[in-house]
Amino acid sequence: MGVIDGLVSLLFGSGRNVIRDTAEVFRENAENAGEREASYRAAALAQFAAEFGQPRMGSFDRFMNALNRVPRPMLALGTLGLFTSAMIDPIWFAARMQGIALVPDPLWWLLGAIVSFYFGARHQTKGQEFQRGLAETLARAGQVTSNLRALEVLQAGAEPDDNPALAAWRKSDGE
Repeated sequence: MGVIDGLVSLLFGSGRNVIRDTAEVFRENAENAGEREASYRAAALAQFAAEFGQPRMGSFDRFMNALNRVPRPMLALGTLGLFTSAMIDPIWFAARMQGIALVPDPLWWLLGAIVSFYFGARHQTKGQEFQRGLAETLARAGQVTSNLRALEVLQAGAEPDDNPALAAWRKSDGE
């Protein structure tokens, strides 16, 4: 047994596993990694429990929580209100958008920076695309106004007199 003991001691060391120790140089010990992960998670949960475990009963905390919940719904409801006002009274809406068209570019950039900081990841190009689209929409306001007048005339029961295609069709039909 002395020779075998000597050979095993040479390969595995005295009470140590040389092969395992060598393998751990190249590959992490899964059991030790699991223990480290469990202790990390326990520490994180303890920190969260210490931070959020105490009830916040102060009126300032409740006010700040309520205030932090206001901007997103207000922006969403405000946008829906703009769509509604554009459908109800397009001329009033167009007049308000003319005022927005006079806002200088640096102020739009500042507004874009504030909103992007608040919400996390807005881009300047999105703001510029919005401004370009707004300008295109305002350019069509005259066409929309004339279409609304024509619709009002049709709704009143009269036909518009300045339609050359309709007049030519009536002449060709024999009216």
